Amino acid sequence: MSRSVLPVALLLVTACSPQDAKSGQSQAATTTPIPVPTGTPAPVPEGLPFNVTRIADFDSPFGLAFLADGSALITEKSGHLQLWQTDQKVVEVSGVPKVATPGQGGLLDVAIAPDFATSSLIYFTYSEPRPTGSALAMARARLSRGHGAPPRLDNVEVLFRAGSDGDGGQFGAVIAFAPDGKSLFLSSGERQRFTPAQDPGQAIGKILHLTLDGKPFPGNPDAGKTGPATVKVTDPPKDTVVAKTAPTRDFTFQGPNPAPASTWSLGHRNPYGLAFDPSGNLWEIEMGPQGGDEVNLILPGKNYGWPNASFGENYDDVPIPDPKPGDGYEPPKLYWKPSISPAGLIYYSGDQFPEWKGSLFLGAMSGQALIRVKLDGTSATKADQWDMQMRIRDVAQGPDGSIWLLQDGPRGESGWLMRLSPKK
Repeated sequence: MSRSVLPVALLLVTACSPQDAKSGQSQAATTTPIPVPTGTPAPVPEGLPFNVTRIADFDSPFGLAFLADGSALITEKSGHLQLWQTDQKVVEVSGVPKVATPGQGGLLDVAIAPDFATSSLIYFTYSEPRPTGSALAMARARLSRGHGAPPRLDNVEVLFRAGSDGDGGQFGAVIAFAPDGKSLFLSSGERQRFTPAQDPGQAIGKILHLTLDGKPFPGNPDAGKTGPATVKVTDPPKDTVVAKTAPTRDFTFQGPNPAPASTWSLGHRNPYGLAFDPSGNLWEIEMGPQGGDEVNLILPGKNYGWPNASFGENYDDVPIPDPKPGDGYEPPKLYWKPSISPAGLIYYSGDQFPEWKGSLFLGAMSGQALIRVKLDGTSATKADQWDMQMRIRDVAQGPDGSIWLLQDGPRGESGWLMRLSPKK
């Protein structure tokens, strides 16, 4: 079967411009210095190679994205979008659509459009209430602010719905713009349902490649595919995965089908981070079950194995076959066992920590850590794992090259926005 795919190395970002923390996409350079925010020292262990300053408190924050002027948008899972301003005031942004908040749902990621300087557009993801449960949705809106008026979202437009409405957490929901700014990638979790990750007819358990309007990108592996096409899909026993004994069924789809046409890669569990490096390589982190948390290099058309292969085990202790050469699945570049629960991923390109330039940084929730991964081309090596004694939900790079963290948890107890700065 012939496939039309994008090259792995996409167009490079402009080297001289500040970068959006979510996507690595260049934005217009700031013309005035960004004020250095003040705060209080965070209660972290001694001996860390950086200072940690608590800047502001939020209620179960999930996503963080910086604007070029140094202000930041922060999502709260309860459905509130907050604007942290450079004067250190926090103002709620109105106009957010209603979200479904049970379990792991809510208002999730936020990302700044590549042309924000002229369009004022932002993208955000959320679990959308549906008649039979919820579904992952991605929307776009114009951020209006200034002239003394409270910030608000105008012209909110739902661009994409993953479908497969129903119960379950693990939405994924992370947005990363392609380096050329002409398309975007969206991580879509498998909603704790196992099988859909291998089902080409469903857009969950996938990394999706979409146009800026939320349509299937024309260069995707199955773009324009016409049916009938039949594939084998493994149905594991309920709440377990035993690939060798699970029955299979035929799945047939007639093209064009929005789910396979949008799919860039499949076999994903709960992808909570996406980041491009300057060579155009797309890196991803995802949660395994008991163990098997992964760092993956995402390649077009590849199958990353879930739920048929994993270095983790099911929660009922039923084993899952480890990835093996020749099994047809793309193995992770790194994995953790026991789990660290990775969330939030950046490629660091700043100058405040020059010794770490060119590394991946990711948060760990159950692992309560900030982790650095060293890259060498398409190879990855575990480098540092700093004990933060708190659940790190998201990681971002500020326009000045600083590193910022979101602590996972409710306002008043945790939920802190924190800034890392070099020790002098």
